[in-house]
Amino acid sequence: MRNDIKGHEAPWIRTGGRRGRSAHGMTLVEVMMAASILVVAALGALHCQYYVAGHGRLAAATMAAANTAQLLLEDWKSTGGSLEYDPSNLELGFSNALAIPAGFTAPEGLGAALNDAAYAIGINDIPMLVILKYLDVNDDDQAAATLRQLAAVVHFEAPGDDDSSETRFSEMPPVTLVTYVRLDASGG
Repeated sequence: MRNDIKGHEAPWIRTGGRRGRSAHGMTLVEVMMAASILVVAALGALHCQYYVAGHGRLAAATMAAANTAQLLLEDWKSTGGSLEYDPSNLELGFSNALAIPAGFTAPEGLGAALNDAAYAIGINDIPMLVILKYLDVNDDDQAAATLRQLAAVVHFEAPGDDDSSETRFSEMPPVTLVTYVRLDASGG
């Protein structure tokens, strides 16, 4: 039997009668390196999943606040922007009128707080305080028309909040929605 095939030695003869390294499998160092790379990749994926889940919860809170503000503004607008409007009469879970907490901020130019009160509600375990504001922005005596600005400002906190709500909600900016109603056309 010849030792070379077409001018080459057989692989088992070249290595002194042993098979090549590929037939032995992986060394312990190679296994440890592969496991380390796998662990780093898995930790990165878990961190990404945690980040996405947290931001998904914040997005859900913002949507709940925007939907709450929109519901209140549409209902208030249906009354013609009445100054006797009270969200607690909707029987949707709004509290009776509460004192506006210190530090409750709202953008400038929204006018006076309706009933000088705030209303609390919790939606999907997200505590919210809502202040409704109004401002008569245009009064035309000749046309006998008044345009009233209606605003809803939603903060993410519970009444008398003593850091019991999730910190990430309390650090979120308030949601503010504004609409207008013509008082002479709405019976307000």
